Amino acid sequence: MDLDQQRAHILTGQMYNDLTPELVSARERAVVATNAYNASYGRPAAEREALLAELLGEVGANAYFEPVFRCEFGDNIHLGANFYANFDCVMLDGGCISIGDNVLFGPRVGLYTTNHAVDPVERAAGACYARPIAIGNSVWVGAGVNINQGVTIGDNCIIGSGSVVTRSIPPNTIAAGVPARPLREITEADRTGYIA
Repeated sequence: MDLDQQRAHILTGQMYNDLTPELVSARERAVVATNAYNASYGRPAAEREALLAELLGEVGANAYFEPVFRCEFGDNIHLGANFYANFDCVMLDGGCISIGDNVLFGPRVGLYTTNHAVDPVERAAGACYARPIAIGNSVWVGAGVNINQGVTIGDNCIIGSGSVVTRSIPPNTIAAGVPARPLREITEADRTGYIA
């Protein structure tokens, strides 16, 4: 299978060989591209935006990663407008990562769509599978959060620092913990009246 066929197969959620020469080369290209993006820190915004648009599948207006950003392939990452990730963001995007508008990530947030086979012989042979991650609009993900495959985080959520998100989180929810669980709903009572 060529690279496009392999990527299409990965997106089905079925097992795939993570060690094919095509996938290894695609990962190497992503390393080169993320290195270029990270090295462009301090350069004009248009230059950095062009590098990001070349690396990722889709990039909304005003998307920004503080260095150091790493991804597995880049092609399966779709960012909405006004996305911001603080330093050391990692996205393993064998599966699709979709992020809405006005999303903020604290430092050291990781999104992991890819997982290895449970069987040790299959794992040693490179067997993996991937499931998508979807993050809605106006979500704030605290520092050190890990978001695992197959998770959807609804609109207007806050994920507390240090959480490990293994299950979907409904909209308008504050969730935290290991594993993350809903703590309470976000309501009109949370409005402070602050306007910039």
